[in-house]
Amino acid sequence: MTRYTAEIPYGAYWSTPFARWQGSFASLHSVRFAAHVAKNELAKRNIDPQTIDYGVLGFSVPQQHAFYGLPWLTGLVGATRAGGPTMMQACATGVRTLLAAAQEIEAGMADVALIVNCDRTSNGPHLYYPNPRGAGGTGSSEDWVLDNFGCDPLGGHSMVQTAENVAAKHRVTTSQQHELVLRREAQYDDALKDDSAFLRRFMTLPFEVPSGDFRKIAGTLDGDEGASRSTAEGLAKLKPAAEGGTVTFGAQTHPADGNAGILVTTPERAKALSKDPSIAVRLHGFGLARTELAYMPEAMIPAARRALDQAGRGIADMTAIKTHNPFAVNDIVFARETGAQLDAMNNYGCSLVWGHPQAPMGTRAIIELVEELALRGGGYGLFTGCAAGDTAMAVVVEVGDR
Repeated sequence: MTRYTAEIPYGAYWSTPFARWQGSFASLHSVRFAAHVAKNELAKRNIDPQTIDYGVLGFSVPQQHAFYGLPWLTGLVGATRAGGPTMMQACATGVRTLLAAAQEIEAGMADVALIVNCDRTSNGPHLYYPNPRGAGGTGSSEDWVLDNFGCDPLGGHSMVQTAENVAAKHRVTTSQQHELVLRREAQYDDALKDDSAFLRRFMTLPFEVPSGDFRKIAGTLDGDEGASRSTAEGLAKLKPAAEGGTVTFGAQTHPADGNAGILVTTPERAKALSKDPSIAVRLHGFGLARTELAYMPEAMIPAARRALDQAGRGIADMTAIKTHNPFAVNDIVFARETGAQLDAMNNYGCSLVWGHPQAPMGTRAIIELVEELALRGGGYGLFTGCAAGDTAMAVVVEVGDR
C-alpha cells in the first residue's frame, strides 16, 4: 500500500463552467483564459502566487504561442518563481498532471505546485505541414480537433468505433445506454439544486466571461453552457451514429471549452492553504493502463484496478466514484467488470452531461469527487477515465480529518 505525502489543500481548486463548443468561450485563447481564471481564483483564496514554486500545464489542443507553455501561464498568473512542464495526454491529462505535481512534492523539489489544465475545442487550429518534395511542392494538412476525433492513425478508426467495439463485446444495447443517460442527467440536476449550491463549492457563479483581449466582461454564465438535457422519448427517436451500431449522439458527450486548476503541496502547507484546516485531502494511488487497439472504453478498468492496488483498497472501499464517460458504454461496462454500483457512480455530474474539453475534464471530475466526499463526511474516492490511444489513468483520493 502506498500513501503519498503530497496533499491537495481543501478548497484550493477551481473550475470554470464548461461551455459547449462554439459557445461563450469559443474566442478565448485557452492558455491566457486559464491564467486569467487562475489569477482571480488565487486572489479569491488569498493565496500569494509567489508562494508557488512549481507548475504543470496540461492541454490537448495547441494555441498560439503554446510553445512557451507553463512558464508563460505562471508568469501571467504572477507566479514568477514557478517553472515546470507542459503535458498532453488527451483525456487523461488531468490525472497525469496531478501525478506530476505530486511527484515533484514527493521528491522535495517543490513546496507548492499549481496544476492548470485548459482546452478550447472550438475554433481548433488548422495545421499545414510543408513538404517541398510532395506533388507539386505541396504539403499535408489537418484539422487538429475534427480529424483526430475521427481517426486514430494507428488503426484508422474513429473514437465512436471504439465504443461500438466495446458495446458489441459486452452486449450493451442502445436502450441500456439511453437509460443510463437519463440517470446521469438526473444526478447532474442535484448539482443545480439550491441555486447550484454544489457547483458553487468550487466554481465562481455567476461566471464573468471576459472579452477576447481580457480587458472587459463580455457576458456572464449561471453555470455550464449547453449541458445535455434529454427525454426518454427524444432519445428513443435517435438512430445510431454508425450504420449497424448502438451508440447514438444522445449517448455520447459533446466537445466543450473550459479550464480547471488544483494546488498540490506538503501537509504543512496544505493545512495553511486550506479553507478548512481540519480537512485533509490525501493521494493514495495512481494507475495507468492501455487496452487492446480500438477498445478505448475498456482501458479505464485496468487503470482503476492499478490505482486501487497501489492504494491497498478495493472497489467496495470507495465512498464515491467518478468516471470520464465520453460514451454511456464506458460506465455500463466498468460497473459490470468491477462490481461498482452503476446508479451510484458520478453523483452531481460527469463529462457525459457537462461536456468534454479534454484536458480539464479530469481535473474537474477530481474536484467534484473531493467535494462529494466532503459532503458525505469523508472517505475514499476513485476517478478513472479513458483517453485517446486506448489508454487510461486513475487516482484514489481520501478526504478525512487532519
